[in-house]
Amino acid sequence: MARRPRLLTNDERMLWRAAMKTVAPLPGRSLPEEPEPPAHKPVPQSPEPSEDQAGKQQTVKPPAKPARPAEPPPLSPGAMAGLDRRSAERIRRGKLPLEGQIDLHGLRQEEAHRVLAGFIDRSHREGKRAVLVITGKGTGRAEGSGVLKANVPRWLNEPRLRPLVLSFHPARQHHGGEGALYVLLRRKR
Repeated sequence: MARRPRLLTNDERMLWRAAMKTVAPLPGRSLPEEPEPPAHKPVPQSPEPSEDQAGKQQTVKPPAKPARPAEPPPLSPGAMAGLDRRSAERIRRGKLPLEGQIDLHGLRQEEAHRVLAGFIDRSHREGKRAVLVITGKGTGRAEGSGVLKANVPRWLNEPRLRPLVLSFHPARQHHGGEGALYVLLRRKR
């Protein structure tokens, strides 16, 4: 809400006039005029309570609760939003030092989901910034894409993990290539 400017008192107006009488304007300029009070809209008065309400204690509504911070937008693999150029380039080249890794190979979907959530949560609590999540490529399936490879990005965007994850990116070949993701975690606050 914009704050209304304070009105000048009569003493301040007289002081302004006296000061301006002793001032000579710069060549080609004129003296500023006396400041005028800003025009304000009249504040509507609340209606008088009726006789029925006069005896009752008026209740004051508590201030509204502050709005919850907006949830971060969903991430997609390789998105660099929120990263400075140097960090983004280091991730793209696989040069960011990894502080942990987890291999989800051979786990059932439900178990992999639970293990991944625990790993990301623990890594964030420990102050780790970059971790490697190995999903496997899933080439044995007819569709050509493994269940874990397809689901890990979705799991990282779930409300429980999304506030902890800054970004994730496909890993470089020496870290697992298409079957792994670099996950960059937010700084612990």
